[in-house]
Amino acid sequence: MSHHELSHLNWHKSTYSSQNGNCVEVAELPDGGRAVRDSKNPGGPMLRFTPDEWQEFVHGVKDGKFD
Repeated sequence: MSHHELSHLNWHKSTYSSQNGNCVEVAELPDGGRAVRDSKNPGGPMLRFTPDEWQEFVHGVKDGKFD
């Protein structure tokens, strides 16, 4: 995706984010994957996940694999 296409994504912060600005934002990609970025640096680097990678991550979180 081009930078222009990424700028039109609908980014969301977690409702669990703190008020001090230490947050990540997530956006759904057109292919069903996700992009993740630092909310303090929206023009900076981001991580991109395929739909399968994102589902594995979500399942890992729900299963407590990252606690």
